[in-house]
Amino acid sequence: MKQNNPKVGIIGLGYWGKNILRNLSELGVLFAGCDSDPDIIKERKKEFPKIKYTQNFEEVLKNPQIKAVAIATPPIAHHQIVKAALIADKDVFVEKPLALNYKDGKELVELAQQRKKILMVGHILQYHPAVIKLKQLIENGDLGKMQYIYSNRLNIGKLRVEENILWSFAPHDISVILMLVGSAPVNIGGFGEAYVSKGVYDVTLTALEFSNEVKAHIFVSWLHPYKEQKLVVVGSKAMAVFDDMTKEKLFIYPHRIEWTSGKIPVALKAEHRSVEIEAKEPLKEEMKHFVECVMEKRVPKTDGKEGLEVLKILEEAEKSIRSEAFTLPIAKDKKYFVHPTALVDDGVEIGADSKIWHFSHILKNTKIGKNCVIGQNVMIGPDVKIGDGCKIQNNVSIYKAVTLEDNVFCGPSCVFTNVYNPRAFVERKDEFLPTLVKKGASIGANSTIVCGATIGKYAIIGAGAVVKSDVPAYAVMVGIPARQVGWVCKCGVSLKEFDKDNTAKCKNCGSKYHLQNGKFVVIEEKV
Repeated sequence: MKQNNPKVGIIGLGYWGKNILRNLSELGVLFAGCDSDPDIIKERKKEFPKIKYTQNFEEVLKNPQIKAVAIATPPIAHHQIVKAALIADKDVFVEKPLALNYKDGKELVELAQQRKKILMVGHILQYHPAVIKLKQLIENGDLGKMQYIYSNRLNIGKLRVEENILWSFAPHDISVILMLVGSAPVNIGGFGEAYVSKGVYDVTLTALEFSNEVKAHIFVSWLHPYKEQKLVVVGSKAMAVFDDMTKEKLFIYPHRIEWTSGKIPVALKAEHRSVEIEAKEPLKEEMKHFVECVMEKRVPKTDGKEGLEVLKILEEAEKSIRSEAFTLPIAKDKKYFVHPTALVDDGVEIGADSKIWHFSHILKNTKIGKNCVIGQNVMIGPDVKIGDGCKIQNNVSIYKAVTLEDNVFCGPSCVFTNVYNPRAFVERKDEFLPTLVKKGASIGANSTIVCGATIGKYAIIGAGAVVKSDVPAYAVMVGIPARQVGWVCKCGVSLKEFDKDNTAKCKNCGSKYHLQNGKFVVIEEKV
């Protein structure tokens, strides 16, 4: 480390804090230690007599010489102490979990951003040489296509009452799985049981599903006959095992599956081999990374945002457990909803607060805007663009070459075509004709929009109509083929009467319009 190392204080010197204390001392940055228990301080003084000790964490935070703090207190105190440290202008390392709920964690992340301070969460496995090597094997294709991940973190040992086993054990594995997959899950569920203390889960199983078809489960328990810390990655070419309880931490099993002539799968087992990894202590690497981030003012690998992502999953998993429902959908970016029965292909973009309901299928490269509602059994795509605020009712099909601008309404079972003269036996994908539905237009139930047409803004297509040509803005269209029967206000109410100057005023909202040489002109809109 450099000579101008920052002075670091540690708050919490107990079960795990003593290990952080040792590593900070070996890195030459340890300045002060704090613990509310005087007996613990007495023990630590024997090994580290030269640093300052206190029972009051506020003394550490008020010391101007201390630039950063490491927090290893019980999780129930994380939110309070991290918040106080950030307000005191300290860079912060905090052991997992970041907080005991998403709301508190979000507050800490936002506070760190506002004050431009480092906030790092102790997800130590991301600094483990075996896990780093495992990530390289996946990226290099040594395992083939990643298919399934599962982890066991089991023990018979220290039981807690302030947080359950899910929050105590699972953060490590969730963090690693997110790192290996490279994205957030689209579905999450779980179940568990409390046997020792009412309401405090001793055993949980959490299931994750990702948009790239990878699935994972995490089994954690502190009611297990022996200690086990193992993570398995199943790939199409080989399997990898990270076993933190063995001397050689990482193993490759190049098993493969072959099919017999009778179409029966047969497992062909192969000898496993250990993978050479660097001989580095994960905690030392983690603390070194924190110190370097403080010195260089760079974002940690496991920063507050990463810790917050883990909190989201923990919170959703616990909701699933408490509701006794094994599957609970969450969106990929947690800002929109996709029902578990819906299918969203890779490459789809969905805006915040949009909802996709039962049995719908959104095909690849489709873009859906914000605040959209996609009903049941809807098919959209591929390569379709949907604007903000659109409502697409049940049983609608929107094919390639169709574009909906903002706030378009599609009634139940309406259909868009993209080929004018289709044949089942003639390939005409290069003959798709573009269809554009402009802002605010409404398309009635069971109507058909034949490809190549443009529907003008705020137009209304009546139920069952068949549109074969362009529709003017604000027009009302009915029949087969569709014909114009009037004009409509932006608010959706028909304009029944035009005066002698060809001006109409909406009786609903008071908007005013004018017909000038047959063209519809907006005078004033109040919607």
